[in-house]
Amino acid sequence: MRWTRRTGPSLAVVATALLATSCSAGAGTGSASNPAAAKETSPLTAVLGGERESAGPAPAVPDARKGGTVNVYNSVEFRHLDPQKVYAGAAYNASLLWGRQLTQYQVTDGKAKLVGDLATDTGTSADGGRTWTYRLKDGVAWEDGKPITAQDVKYGIERSFGKGYEVGPPYWPQWLTGAASYEDARKKYAGPQDGELAAIETPDERTVVFHFPQPQADVPYMAAQSSSSPVRRDKDTGTDYDRLPFATGPYRIAEHVQNTRMVLERNPYWKAGTDPVRNQYPDRFVFTYGKEALNINQEILSGRDGGADATTASDELSPELYQSVDTDPEAKDLVVSGRQGAFVTQLVINNERVPDAEVRKALHLAYPRQQARQVQGGSRVGELATTLSSPALIDWQKYDLYPARPEGDPDAAKAQLAKAGQPPASLTYGYKNTPDGQRVAQVLVDGFARAGITVVPKPVDPKAFLDEVHRAGSPYDLYEETSSVDWPTPSTLVPFAFDGRAGDDLNTARYRNPAVDREIDRINGIGEPRAKAKELYALEQTVMKDAPVLPFVYPTANQLRGRNVGGAFIHPIYGTVGLAWLYLKS
Repeated sequence: MRWTRRTGPSLAVVATALLATSCSAGAGTGSASNPAAAKETSPLTAVLGGERESAGPAPAVPDARKGGTVNVYNSVEFRHLDPQKVYAGAAYNASLLWGRQLTQYQVTDGKAKLVGDLATDTGTSADGGRTWTYRLKDGVAWEDGKPITAQDVKYGIERSFGKGYEVGPPYWPQWLTGAASYEDARKKYAGPQDGELAAIETPDERTVVFHFPQPQADVPYMAAQSSSSPVRRDKDTGTDYDRLPFATGPYRIAEHVQNTRMVLERNPYWKAGTDPVRNQYPDRFVFTYGKEALNINQEILSGRDGGADATTASDELSPELYQSVDTDPEAKDLVVSGRQGAFVTQLVINNERVPDAEVRKALHLAYPRQQARQVQGGSRVGELATTLSSPALIDWQKYDLYPARPEGDPDAAKAQLAKAGQPPASLTYGYKNTPDGQRVAQVLVDGFARAGITVVPKPVDPKAFLDEVHRAGSPYDLYEETSSVDWPTPSTLVPFAFDGRAGDDLNTARYRNPAVDREIDRINGIGEPRAKAKELYALEQTVMKDAPVLPFVYPTANQLRGRNVGGAFIHPIYGTVGLAWLYLKS
């Protein structure tokens, strides 16, 4: 699961443009002209790009010009830059500038298609999806001109098993070992210090072969995550790699003072002809951290202090500016919006601290969703949600197990609370200490009080919010969180976010249900993705019967671009302004 680092309404991800109801086209050795071959070589059902789309260069952005410096303003520094630790949409998006993966999403006219990035295609499967093979392109190189090798890819993925890398996606460690949790995977292999991992073969410098104990239909999507990035052993600086990763993309990091400033300059060894995803229009990107989100937005709108040449990689349009922007046509034109899919904002309940499902159901009925959305910007924030999963997912199923009034239903909540064994005297609500967070906190305090539930608000430093609410022993009963599956299937929702054996950084609700865990193990053995998805959606509703979290909205992203910035759109996968397509108009 990925989380946003936001101060305003949440950011979002996956586009339904990736999905199709037919068998795979272009996956493995099959192609659109030979659908039977595609069906034999890959169990995937989402449309993927073939070798032609994977070749490069990336589609040109209309009217784009080269040159200049794009300013990127962020209130908070990215949590991680080390590719095996990156696990948030905004950081994924920004890292496309300096990092490449086996596969990646090509975006044209706002629509995404998965293609080979470093690899020649999206992968070839065999053995019922237990074996996947990737072939690297000729001419892909590091920022010093040395070729990227299969061994670099292998080493990068092996790093994801190491101590400290549990903050990143768990898929490679768990899938390659067959372990039920990241911790169990590390017991089998703890990283490069244990030698090489036999489950990854590199028969030559351009071929990588993955062997999985169980069928894995979604490997092409996993291969697009930052954790699939190569790392060169002689450039691995350990913890400092989180500050200064070695580049494979169109830009390299020339300067990085954490929490202050990062400067990217052109990578002279990047070849556009090998890259079907990224462009290289600006000469430089300068990231500046630490300003308040409201100040950032005001600078971009006014154009002062470099704001005309600026955008933000994560901060959204501040609610304080909604009215002035909506009444000014020129300012309104600077808003970059996207109705997104796979992120869902939820009120997370710490199930260890609130173990009674009847209490959690009462919270669901009392939740003042409408008011919470209104103080964050109204319908601009997104559509009110009733499900754990997003409507963007393949074969998504809509449901509402506990219909509740959007403004909350205090009487129904009181009746539900009466069924609880021991209603809590009070509940603590952790929130980001921002104006937006303060407003939501007050709404929840007032709304739950009408149902006889006392909520005690506790402010948290926005920079430390995720670390604080996810840590073991966290003192918060409730907090708002925006998270997403990692690709447009349900494979990474319940099996990770609600697996009782997963760590707190994944299973943030601390939800434990052994029957659900057993179902996860059974469903993970299903190799056909449509059948697997059907079973996972049924399991999702089983989980929701316990009300471990309270769905809030399917969010919309609203960010700003400067008047001189062209090519800005909300990335349909990563949910923030796509930096790799920007240019300056003059």
